Amino acid sequence: MADSPSFWMYIVGFLLVLGPLITIHEFGHYLVGRLFGVQAEAFSIGFGRELAGRTDRHGTRWKLSALPLGGYVQFKGDMNPASIPDPDKIAAIPEEERAGSFHFKPLWQRALIVIAGPATNILVALAIFAAFFMVVGEPVPVETDRQLTVAGFSEGSAAEEAGFEVGDRIVSIDGERMHDFRDIQSAVMLYPGRTFEIVVDRDGQNMPITVTADSHEVTDGFGNTSKIGLLGIRPAQAEFEFERQGPIAATGMAVDHSIGIAHMMVTGVKQIVSGDRSVRELGGPIKIAKYSGEQLSLGPLAFINFIALISLNLAFINLLPIPALDGGHLAFYAAEAVRRKPVGPRGQELAFRTGVAVVLALMVFVTINDLVSLPIFGS
Repeated sequence: MADSPSFWMYIVGFLLVLGPLITIHEFGHYLVGRLFGVQAEAFSIGFGRELAGRTDRHGTRWKLSALPLGGYVQFKGDMNPASIPDPDKIAAIPEEERAGSFHFKPLWQRALIVIAGPATNILVALAIFAAFFMVVGEPVPVETDRQLTVAGFSEGSAAEEAGFEVGDRIVSIDGERMHDFRDIQSAVMLYPGRTFEIVVDRDGQNMPITVTADSHEVTDGFGNTSKIGLLGIRPAQAEFEFERQGPIAATGMAVDHSIGIAHMMVTGVKQIVSGDRSVRELGGPIKIAKYSGEQLSLGPLAFINFIALISLNLAFINLLPIPALDGGHLAFYAAEAVRRKPVGPRGQELAFRTGVAVVLALMVFVTINDLVSLPIFGS
């Protein structure tokens, strides 16, 4: 097992991950808002009491606040940092000043301003992944057929019990064609305990085999555990070579890679909601700090890759249709587009206050979850 990083690495790693990503996210909102002529009253990194700040010539208060767990841009006409519209404040805006208020902008402009934050996080992740494919290269399998060929089994292998034999070549899993051993891992890993229909080539004949993946708990070098699905097979070959890509090809690969990660996130949330995974797998700021320090200790490449993963996570979380998050605003705009008029002020305020309560409750829950998982509590 690897040595745990020094305490300062957790702090530095946390600040280097969330600080820039939150700033970039909010700057996306700010830039598109400015593009459409919306006045930003405040741009804050963190919530709560202001620690330091300055007001620029456009009247925007740029500030650093006490709780470094997020940030916000407060546009003209907002009731608070969650961008809840204040009907009285909006109605009091003089006609000549309404052009600079967020809530008087056309629906499409408001939607673009809101989606700009998550979109910026996605672009950051794509840029990092594309740079990896250009500098490090794409992993290309050596001897593809041997990667798909079963050379042995682990003890108590689910595949062996289901009827797999040494020499079988895996053709497809649940109808999806396999190209290398990574495809097999990706198809099974997220679904411990799931039953798969696997087609193998045995002596030139395609043979379907039904197998239920083992639920296996794995532990990384820092003691972090996770539950994965395993078939219990050993391939005849698992070697990869790295081929550097040009900018266009690397960008396409970055998009595919990001879509795959987003699919993993959606699958994980569904499994937690359905009870297939424990809610203890949810992580909050303490766990992010822990992983940040661990990845920082592994070197710049691992840490930069982790930044890309967290950037995608921030985009994903913010796009959830929960009032007070960006996805909640977009849901209201979708309703407005269908109804041809905004949702009533009372309904919006009630929904947003409920959304804030849900987000705060979730933050408390995942923080307690993080604390309980620390070694001092016997985990």
